[in-house]
Amino acid sequence: MNTTKIRTLFIMLLALAVSNVLSAQEEFPKPGKMKPDMSEFWLPQPEIVTPGAITSDEPVPAPSDALVLFDGKDLSAWKSSREGEAKWIVSDGVFTVKKGTGDIETKEHFNDFQLHLEWKVPAGITGSSQARGNSGVFLQGIYEVQVLDNYGNKTYANGQAGSIYKQSAPLVNAMEKPGKWNVYDIIYKAPTFKSNGTYNTYPYVTVIHNGVVVQNNTRINGTTPYIGFPQVEVHGAGPIRLQDHGDPSEAISYRNIWIRGL
Repeated sequence: MNTTKIRTLFIMLLALAVSNVLSAQEEFPKPGKMKPDMSEFWLPQPEIVTPGAITSDEPVPAPSDALVLFDGKDLSAWKSSREGEAKWIVSDGVFTVKKGTGDIETKEHFNDFQLHLEWKVPAGITGSSQARGNSGVFLQGIYEVQVLDNYGNKTYANGQAGSIYKQSAPLVNAMEKPGKWNVYDIIYKAPTFKSNGTYNTYPYVTVIHNGVVVQNNTRINGTTPYIGFPQVEVHGAGPIRLQDHGDPSEAISYRNIWIRGL
């Protein structure tokens, strides 16, 4: 075979290879650019339910087999999600988000658990929608149960207090008014994974807000991002993480946090 024919054959094979690469790229296009409101839904709005009087000025002691994550004294069980010690403010048996210092998370990691925590927004809180007492409880550091003042404050349904953020709206709105303590009891089942990085079993969660079930063995479909839809992230045991959202009306306080492994 002469040089010209070899060159021609080489060019044809190269063109075929390039074509195959381009075809493969066309077969799996990248998703379009997402905006926050693409994963929000406003209707139906959860029904408002007045909870029973289950909170008091003094926190109820933890069960004898629980690991106490905050006993009113210090944040020794927590660290900054960035680096170093937790910088939130401890005073009078509670701790309060210190805006701009970042999220905090437990030093210990967990799989299946029962989690109890109490949170409060100040009586004079201002702001509206998501900029009104916004924080969050991240299970295994990944899946967010929303913390937000939804007492007379409308926002998208899957972003309300007690929601699995941007996924599952609470069954009802069981908020206490600003200045009163809210109670979360969370029962969580961690996921397992297949070798290809998908869920073998999904994570599931039940959330009881002020004595009212707002998530009933709800399947969590993946991560809970602000922009975009759930993604599967392979992981093992993880921390409890509390969010420094950074909105103008932060000032969210927590107390009486304990956990029981299941």
